Amino acid sequence: MSETVLKSSADSTENPAERPEEKEEPPLLKQLGPGLITGAADDDPSGIATYSQAGAQFGFSLLWTMLLSYPLMCAIQIVSARIGRVTGCGLAANLRAVWPRPVVFLLIVLLFAANTINIGANLAAMGASAELATGVPGRPLAIGFAILSLLLQIFVSYHRYASYLKWLTMVLLSYVAVLFVVKVDWGAAAYGLFVPTIGKGGDTFTVIVAILGTTISPYLFFWQTSQEVEEIEEHEDARPLKRAPRQAKRELKRIRFDTFVGMAVSTLVAVAIIMSTAATLHASGKTDIGTAADVAEALRPIAGDFAFVLFSLGIIGTGMLSIPVLAGSAAYGASECCGWACGLDNKPGQAAGFYTVIAAATLSGLVMEFLPIDPIKALFWSAVINGFVAVPIMVSMMMVVSRSAQMKQFTASPLLLVVGWAATGVMALAAGAMLIFH
Repeated sequence: MSETVLKSSADSTENPAERPEEKEEPPLLKQLGPGLITGAADDDPSGIATYSQAGAQFGFSLLWTMLLSYPLMCAIQIVSARIGRVTGCGLAANLRAVWPRPVVFLLIVLLFAANTINIGANLAAMGASAELATGVPGRPLAIGFAILSLLLQIFVSYHRYASYLKWLTMVLLSYVAVLFVVKVDWGAAAYGLFVPTIGKGGDTFTVIVAILGTTISPYLFFWQTSQEVEEIEEHEDARPLKRAPRQAKRELKRIRFDTFVGMAVSTLVAVAIIMSTAATLHASGKTDIGTAADVAEALRPIAGDFAFVLFSLGIIGTGMLSIPVLAGSAAYGASECCGWACGLDNKPGQAAGFYTVIAAATLSGLVMEFLPIDPIKALFWSAVINGFVAVPIMVSMMMVVSRSAQMKQFTASPLLLVVGWAATGVMALAAGAMLIFH
């Protein structure tokens, strides 16, 4: 298939001989960006609900899935970032060089559908949590959260908006703090973390694929790839690595550090949520939870008001972090598939299609607030849907990162290929096991 779909405005004007010199590495904190935001957005209210359900229903016994998923999510997110930084194009544009446009379009439609479900359930959880904390009705608050997120995405420049999101990741520390106010059986927790245990019955496989689906999610692939492209466009001296190989050593090292830290934050928070709900809800016999806000409320009589406040603030903060990632990833994918201008640094008039998809995803999710849909079921099953949708996208990504026609000399290393394909295989096996045993 023709590679012309990978041509960008930067490629068409760039002189291939122009290769900016390698600069000194920035301080470690300044190297954190797309990877940190992506990892933090992974722990959205959908993830909180899924991890809470795992802890409440199975106690500490599924903690091992976090150790399993960490290297896998690191590998697949490094692949995502590498594709964006090397080619200077988003994920959907790269997929179009591998698959016919209708196939890519179908994947984007599935991505949009799963993201919209996530946004709707996240807004409902945020509104309910805010209602518990303030007494103000949750529905108007959910509408306010949706409008605020939409306005920020449309009218704030990428550089400033990315800095807001980076600082917002600090709210995730509230979930780690919960561990210090609840009584944890550390021996049982360590056993569950290091000794894989799979119970009988389809429910176990359903929760495992939901955990993997909310941990290794398609929207994260599209987001991190596109944020690397945004980083290129944000800095005047930056170029796609295939056109400026002298920048490769610094940038690929930054990507690895940024992604390892971002995914470590995501995993640490997930472990904290499973452990805190296992130590409280499961230990008290509350094995079937409602919404993520119900988890916070259930913690109050068991772990006290402080744990309740921390959990509630975490739901609201991670929701505000995840909604732009969910809506933005769908917009990047749709725009690249259709050949529209895209990017958060563009004015609405310069990228009308891009911002239309962002608005459509956000407002469609908001409409779910007015439908008779169980939020926790929507959240949980959206994670399961993500588990299935991720497999063909991951296969496509591994094909792209192996192709020298797209990646030039920056194809993935043998180790990255092995772990990336392992992540793809684990996702496929988990989804298949759920179908067989559920």
